[in-house]
Amino acid sequence: MKTIVRQALLLAVVTCGATAAQAQENFFAGREVRIIVGTGSGGGYDTYGRIVARYLGSHIPGNPTFVVQSMPGASGIKAVNYLYAVAPKDGSVISIFNNGMPVYQATGQAGVQFKCEELSWLAAMSNLVNVVAVWHTAGAQTIADAKTKEIIIGATGASGTMAGFPALLNHTIGTKFKIVTGYEGGNQLNLAMERGEVQGRGTLSWSSVQSLKPDWYADKKIIPLVQVGTKKEPDLPHVPLLVELAQNDEQRQMFQFVSAPSAMERPFAGPPNIPADRLALLRRGFEAMVKDRDFLETAKKQEIEIDLTPGEEVQKIVAAIVATPPDIIEKTRIAMTVKETAK
Repeated sequence: MKTIVRQALLLAVVTCGATAAQAQENFFAGREVRIIVGTGSGGGYDTYGRIVARYLGSHIPGNPTFVVQSMPGASGIKAVNYLYAVAPKDGSVISIFNNGMPVYQATGQAGVQFKCEELSWLAAMSNLVNVVAVWHTAGAQTIADAKTKEIIIGATGASGTMAGFPALLNHTIGTKFKIVTGYEGGNQLNLAMERGEVQGRGTLSWSSVQSLKPDWYADKKIIPLVQVGTKKEPDLPHVPLLVELAQNDEQRQMFQFVSAPSAMERPFAGPPNIPADRLALLRRGFEAMVKDRDFLETAKKQEIEIDLTPGEEVQKIVAAIVATPPDIIEKTRIAMTVKETAK
């Protein structure tokens, strides 16, 4: 009798699981899922958004169609505010945005209306290094040079790492970056550098330089002064990591705090409270996609770096960032605060 009961219970569990999986497949079947890109079109985030839109649907039960929608503004804050408070919480909207969002939240960046730890983190597509970089005509070859002369740095707004990283360097080690805000996105900043309107960018993915601006890389038109990340790029062995510039333990903690998001580069997330079964399907979809031969061949052709961090791991990284000691967060917030200087 006990054996019959156990078998019945097991059958019920299996049946319920199959029913739940079928329900989630039915949800995604024939559905259009939006990918909100938190930057303007044509840049690195847009490139990742579009390759994911092309391939992810085939790895989600029901084979939904993914479409890309740009929502630039305030270094991605606009898009994450929308994701957190407005977007449907059913799995039909996800987003890719600046990986600095946990730091923006922790430091009280203007405009932040979200809690990163409550987002439904799906995956991070790479583990990359960002650089504070200047144009080759700026007259600076090292970070030491930036301490002796004023260099005009372009940024999208006063909030975000484009303005925050050079401000942090000004405040801690004495660089003389002049930060000019008001650019819509990375492409506009790139054009501004090429025209001589600004002399550098406060943050730039080095892999994006290699893939999207190969002439910049080959002809040494862009000069990285500092790497912000947890590891150096192999071809930049002599460019210091931000943490290596720390002059004391307090600065080291501050620099580690802002460098941690590099382990969750090109992150994708959904709104809070996506149903657990759908969240699991989306996360597993990302993990299956990066093993897809066609996807990997396309990424290689487009020179897109793929080094996936699973959604569960991203969730832990985010939790650790926002749990940084309040005094370190406050000192970092003050150091990264920028007075708006419009272009």
